[in-house]
Amino acid sequence: MTVMNISALSVILGEPLFEDLNLTISKGDRIGLVAANGCGKTTLLECLSGTFDPTHGEIVRARGLLVGFVPQNVPDHAYALTIYDWVLNALPAEQAAFESWRVDVVLGDLGVPYDLQQLPLSALSGGWQRTALLAAAWIREPGLLLLDEPTNHLDLQRIGLLQEWLSALPRDVPVVITSHDRAFLDATTNRTLFLRPERSRVFSLPYTAARAALDEADGADQRRFANDLNKAQQLRRQAAKLKNIGINSGSDLLVTKTKQLNDRAAQIEAAARPAHSDRSAGEIRLSNSGTHAKALVTLEDVPVQTPDGRLLYKTGQKWILPGDRIVLLGANGTGKTQLVRMIQQSLDGGGGPVKCAPSVVSAYSDQHLSQFSDDDTPMTVVTGQFDIGDQRARGVLAGAGLKIQMQDTRVGALSGGQRARLALLVLRLINPNFYLLDEPTNHLDIEGQEALEDELVAHSVSCLLVSHDRSFLRNVGNRFWQIKGKRLEEVDSPEPFLAGEMNGA
Repeated sequence: MTVMNISALSVILGEPLFEDLNLTISKGDRIGLVAANGCGKTTLLECLSGTFDPTHGEIVRARGLLVGFVPQNVPDHAYALTIYDWVLNALPAEQAAFESWRVDVVLGDLGVPYDLQQLPLSALSGGWQRTALLAAAWIREPGLLLLDEPTNHLDLQRIGLLQEWLSALPRDVPVVITSHDRAFLDATTNRTLFLRPERSRVFSLPYTAARAALDEADGADQRRFANDLNKAQQLRRQAAKLKNIGINSGSDLLVTKTKQLNDRAAQIEAAARPAHSDRSAGEIRLSNSGTHAKALVTLEDVPVQTPDGRLLYKTGQKWILPGDRIVLLGANGTGKTQLVRMIQQSLDGGGGPVKCAPSVVSAYSDQHLSQFSDDDTPMTVVTGQFDIGDQRARGVLAGAGLKIQMQDTRVGALSGGQRARLALLVLRLINPNFYLLDEPTNHLDIEGQEALEDELVAHSVSCLLVSHDRSFLRNVGNRFWQIKGKRLEEVDSPEPFLAGEMNGA
């Protein structure tokens, strides 16, 4: 049964985000919505929820359909409320007065501990804030659920719980999910919509299989376009030959035939449509200046502690060698970021128990991109750190996806994807031979993630990284360190850890 029908939908904001989109959402659908940053995913969800009016087209909803929309960001007025009150307030007043038990059920299903339920959203992590938004949308029992980047800020265990929660929903409730987490899309969806400025495509497959089908369809389009152009050229060559013969012989019939061939070629050329070409959100490139050091970093059973001095674990004797792409595995709160920061402080000349080769040139980016001030602009970030001149600075910023009009905008006003690309550009300009990357795929779209993966592998980059993105760490890592209790151990594969985290073990 169809719950929503989208016909010829278009949104044009200066330039088209998407045009002539047709989509039917039926009971049982689990639709993954995929597009590059800034290409209209959130806008489409807002259209479906009724909070944004499209430029053209029609959305027909089933009679009485209630839509639950979980946005990316917490509304400003919500921060002062506790999770419990925020979810309770989502109910109609008359229902909230007599059915407050619904809040306990929903929060229990989503695994929110009682003590957290009584804290204001402002005091909670981004992951718990997103859980509160989800609970508030679901408590009204919508007939269609829209999720905008639901895995942002979630650790692996919370992602696993979310996957389980989605699989336990009534099968007749359709869900539309935007996400850059490829493994999550594969686990939770059965259809995939690739949103494009024109000719968006839908496949009745989860992401990875749908991506292969998309590549095949785009390849067929490219071959068809090339064949059409070749056919038109052949017709024009035939027309040119007939024209010469007709002129020399004075044959009106051949002149007429020449015109017919040229008209036919023009029709084919007008109807020929080139294959889709993605509008890139910006180029991601890394550099690797190289080093002759045998070991970049040496850890001699280094103690890793909390800021107040509590021991988390000891590293044992470990080395980071040129070409190592080491993924640091551990549950949230076990001290992954502390080790990354400790190594960076030693590389910055801060001393400490970590030994670093003198030739190491490091590049560090934290998961919150706190190396930037909100009041900086991309231009001041680049020209303040590197002696490259204004003209080249504007060129490299444009290449990274930060157009001229963005380059003098406050960093705090940029999107998460734009800030992430700025951070990766700064890392490249440092020209390092060792990278420290704490959740580098936060805010990057799938195109950006894949580009970053390719750069890390193709340049044999040496790095220590932390990531909750299963596809990314599997594709990049060639060594794995896992925090087990009070020790840091090298493991052969991340799979046992990932399976344990996803199952809540």
